[in-house]
Amino acid sequence: MADIAQLEKLVTQVRRDILRQVHKVNSGHPGGSLGCAEFFVALYQEVMDRKEEFDMDGKGEDLFFLSNGHISPVFYSVLARSGYFPVEELNTFRLLNSRLQGHPTTHEGLPGIRIASGSLGQGISAALGAAAAKKLNNDTHLIYTLCGDGELQEGQNWEAIMYAAANKVDNIIVSIDVNGQQIDGSTDMVLGMGSIRAKFEAFGWDVLDVKEGNNMKAVIDSLKEAKSKTGNGKPICVLLHTVMGNGVDFMMHTHAWHGKAPNDEQLAEALSQNPETLGDY
Repeated sequence: MADIAQLEKLVTQVRRDILRQVHKVNSGHPGGSLGCAEFFVALYQEVMDRKEEFDMDGKGEDLFFLSNGHISPVFYSVLARSGYFPVEELNTFRLLNSRLQGHPTTHEGLPGIRIASGSLGQGISAALGAAAAKKLNNDTHLIYTLCGDGELQEGQNWEAIMYAAANKVDNIIVSIDVNGQQIDGSTDMVLGMGSIRAKFEAFGWDVLDVKEGNNMKAVIDSLKEAKSKTGNGKPICVLLHTVMGNGVDFMMHTHAWHGKAPNDEQLAEALSQNPETLGDY
């Protein structure tokens, strides 16, 4: 088991990275990024079986696909701090000719990025293709992906969800960031989806419901439990109930910071709530 305290220090540093990235260019999506910091740290530091050297074939290792690509700041931070590219490169977020575009792309050849994910709703489909390739290659490693709850309003998701269960794709774990917020307001206000759990179960998935999606131990335990359920003829869904803007009091529980950068004073206040732990870039 990982040192939870050390992982929590990394989460705090990742929050700083997120805030500083979006502030520098006055652009980006801090809310969902902050809410998913524990998930990414748990996945890359404790749960996934991954190689140190990145290659696009991804044979003999677990793979991750980000579907809600606008939360790229947290993805870039954790990739950099997991050794995929220099942490200093976070300084180039959203700049012209940077490899760290606002939504991840493969054109720039950034290690860790396997698909472009700017258009929402496509990550599960891409992950299913990788899961099928694993089966064809007799590779027993797993496929992970992350979607937003508002993203599930996209219809293509449900075709993929139906396909996965009908074809017994049991080497995939789809996590949903259930924060109840999206760019125009709460998910219930924009397009209420009722019970996400009931929907996945009706489509034939095994579902884990994690009420503390910002609790490091709870996230690790749930992902490991999900991993233990693979190989049994059913795809796995993990519902992570997170708080948008988690870790910064004035950003929490609101859609207002879905896609807005803090000004200088707001950045200073946010950083004061997340002290430097592992060194700023």
